[in-house]
Amino acid sequence: MNLTKALGSVGGLTLASRILGLVRDSLFARFVGASFASDAFLVAFRLPNMFRALFAEGAFSAAFIPMFNKKVGDKAGAGLPDGITFAQDVLSVLLPILIVMTIVLEAAAWPVTLALSGKFNGVSHDDFAFAVMLSRFTIPYLMLISLVSLLGSILNSLHKFWVNAAAPILLNLTLIVALLAFHSSDPFVTARNQAIAVSVSGLLQLIWLYWSCRANGVRLWPRIPRFNPDVKRLLSLIWPAAAGAGAVQINLVVSTALAASLLSHGSVTYIYMADRVNQLPLGLIGIGLGTVLLPLISRQLAGGEEAAAMETQNRGMELALLLTLPATVALVVCGAPIVAALFEHGKFGAEDTLYTAQALAAFSIGLPSYILVKVLTPGFYARADTRTPVRYATISMGVNLVLNLALIVPLKHMGPPLATALASTVNTFLLYRTLRKRGHFEPDHRLRRRAWRLALAAVAMGGVLWLLQGLLTPYTHGDWMIRTAAMVVLVAAGGLVYAVATFLLGAFTRDDLAFLRRKRAR
Repeated sequence: MNLTKALGSVGGLTLASRILGLVRDSLFARFVGASFASDAFLVAFRLPNMFRALFAEGAFSAAFIPMFNKKVGDKAGAGLPDGITFAQDVLSVLLPILIVMTIVLEAAAWPVTLALSGKFNGVSHDDFAFAVMLSRFTIPYLMLISLVSLLGSILNSLHKFWVNAAAPILLNLTLIVALLAFHSSDPFVTARNQAIAVSVSGLLQLIWLYWSCRANGVRLWPRIPRFNPDVKRLLSLIWPAAAGAGAVQINLVVSTALAASLLSHGSVTYIYMADRVNQLPLGLIGIGLGTVLLPLISRQLAGGEEAAAMETQNRGMELALLLTLPATVALVVCGAPIVAALFEHGKFGAEDTLYTAQALAAFSIGLPSYILVKVLTPGFYARADTRTPVRYATISMGVNLVLNLALIVPLKHMGPPLATALASTVNTFLLYRTLRKRGHFEPDHRLRRRAWRLALAAVAMGGVLWLLQGLLTPYTHGDWMIRTAAMVVLVAAGGLVYAVATFLLGAFTRDDLAFLRRKRAR
């Protein structure tokens, strides 16, 4: 399997999903603005979002895929029945657990919302009850997305990456339809309809993945639950993997809770909107790489191909740096015009743009580390080691909490994003150091030679964008066509400067271009 081609398939669909997500957030900012209603919805949406990241993009797939691949073996057609039997056993145990969890969370929605928000810095009883109601509307999504992650992991193991990568598009389309068709002049009504749409989207994603599994010869039906050795092994791997893969998400939950409880209304929205822009490169690069690397490395290690696994991880890191470094510089330098073009209209004003851009700059400092975590953790999960990442994630979460408490008062809405970025950097350093100590990862000559050249090319691009943004900023406040044109010019100019700089500095060579052309021709 070609890593670049697989990443292109997953990354392209993830990019489409993230762009639709920005359209959704732009409409949300227009109809709801930065207010208590938006904060209440975003707190209610935070828990489902965390579960999606932990299960669909992290813990479940990290534990399930290597075990499923061992059952299937090198020849999917011969070993697929054993894999289906294993998946069916997992479904039979997972479904009752999820049903009970959903019922418990619905009953405990009040304390759950309180824990996630700190009661929103002292709002009235009725306003807090509204936030609790939104949480109850979104909680079913947790069960639905967990089932989606099981089906998606099976399809990823069968190298049907695009099917699972397309599922989040349904989430964004559902929320966009709800915004366009059911928005109201009352932002509270619009926020309520969005919360209902979240769970509707989970049902649509489940139907899509179930139909795709059947089309690929996988039919699952729940049976009487049996805690056989394989299921017990999977469950023992999931919980540490959840903390290991979800450190960033858990850090964001902590940041959201502190912002809701200590800062003024609207701060949760600033942090959320900044995170959404930051998620565009993270989704395109990090999630795509994590999705592709885990099944590929686990198959290579199962076949005793240690050198091939090392090569795969080196190329994964190279791709991550190639795409992440310019994105980081661009978001730090051009945050204000980007946020203005995306969100500043309707109920979202110029002051909201300024505060969101400040939060975005703080988040973006950690963008390389967010993505490198996705590249490094498959080196542990493919070897069935989920405990080491969880230890480092725990350290990262401790660092995040301390930094949040230290920075939130002096830096306000910039404090939590900066704390999250620095904590993720600590996590990345620990993962990288351990893989090197164990001999499971060693940067090869090609990676070492290119890394610093890519960094210089990104800095050169940043200098040009800094000069250019002043000219384009006035055009980020026009109608949507003018805004879009301004962003296209900004992105195209940055991309062109970065591409030229990588060639001039030797980070990308003619041989690489010829190699890609040969691959494309084949």
